[in-house]
Amino acid sequence: MLSGRRLDLLDPSPLDVEIEDVALGLSRVARWNGQTVGDHGFSVAQHSLLVVDLVVAANRRLPRQARLAALLHDAPEYVTSDLITPFKAAIGDRYKGVEHRVAEAVHLRFGLPARLPPEWEATIKRADGTAAYLEAVQLAGFSPSEARRVLGYRRSAPEIKLSPWPVEEARRAFMERFRKLSGDRS
Repeated sequence: MLSGRRLDLLDPSPLDVEIEDVALGLSRVARWNGQTVGDHGFSVAQHSLLVVDLVVAANRRLPRQARLAALLHDAPEYVTSDLITPFKAAIGDRYKGVEHRVAEAVHLRFGLPARLPPEWEATIKRADGTAAYLEAVQLAGFSPSEARRVLGYRRSAPEIKLSPWPVEEARRAFMERFRKLSGDRS
């Protein structure tokens, strides 16, 4: 990592996770394999911010730690990249194992439980699905019916207009939200 940390993907230590590395990596990883409209890719960092906003909209009383968990829900992708779901399924359990171990290290590093409470996970998963639907329709060229079919999305989608940000804007916004949610005032 640019911080100088070296993260062992097979046995990740929370001590080797730095939020600046996470923010930089996620801001440079494009959702939808970069196959989106606009001058910039829609980054995982920007997607993560969208998921937090959707989580908060769904439950304004959700604790700050659950909101932080939502921000970090795709944090392993700072080192694994954002593989599309069918490819993850083809790779199988070995990939999922790496992803889970990195997620647990990230959680522990930032004061979250290694395994999130089921209520938090369910809320984040719903918001993640809504974000994917919005991205598919607005940015990745899916029709609403195709996105519903492919993604299995059954709810009504909120009125949110998406526009991909430059990498540095996504990184800064991610860091700002992290500081707010973590209580880090540095």
